[in-house]
Amino acid sequence: MRTLRRNCNLLIGLAVVVSAGSDATADEPKREDKAATAAILLKYVAASQAQADVVRGASMQVEITASVPKLKEEGRLQALRKISKVGQITYHVLGFQGDTTVKSQVIARFLQAEQQGPQAADLSITPANYKFKFKGEWKFGDKDAYLFQLSPRRKVVGLFKGEIWIDAATYLPLYEKGRLVKNPSIFFKKVDFQRAFTIANGTAIPAYMVSTIDTRVVGKVEINIHYSNFEPNAAPDEETGTAVQQ
Repeated sequence: MRTLRRNCNLLIGLAVVVSAGSDATADEPKREDKAATAAILLKYVAASQAQADVVRGASMQVEITASVPKLKEEGRLQALRKISKVGQITYHVLGFQGDTTVKSQVIARFLQAEQQGPQAADLSITPANYKFKFKGEWKFGDKDAYLFQLSPRRKVVGLFKGEIWIDAATYLPLYEKGRLVKNPSIFFKKVDFQRAFTIANGTAIPAYMVSTIDTRVVGKVEINIHYSNFEPNAAPDEETGTAVQQ
């Protein structure tokens, strides 16, 4: 409730933030759209908080493919991804095929960075963590969507600069894209990503993620993650796991 009150307070002044500046441009919302933009974000915050209650405690299968163009090596890992009720992410490896360098230097480090991140911190895409700039109404596939540009309010692991597409019917996220403002691992120099969701039964379920990472060890790497078999309320709090042995 404290977070909700904080978000609501931030939204009171959001109408000014989303279209601040004396030189208006074509892609900025008009003055009469300020209240509508703030209303969109208020509904998005409410939907996101309801979403968090569903996702925590869920499990899903993931298939991760990664390649290192410089070494001409690649690999594919299957795992069960679980999120505890307190937000801790764990991976249980089901199988791996490919080059060991990709397994140990790319996939393992990527998953460990996610598992060892500040899970207890609130890194949700809300006005508490980001400045939102309305970019207009667009079509995302066959869905009507609102596009917002995102700028993080602080530089911490887990936040990014980029954009989010919000479903106009459910106010849940359809697509996120950006660059992390702080690298989650000392082995990473730059992390860009795209993440898409499928909305089913009032829940935005991860569909896939594509990430390009500049590393300090093997140069540029490419990672593709496909999610499937989402099950809510499948992971008890005490459950722990490991990403992959190096």
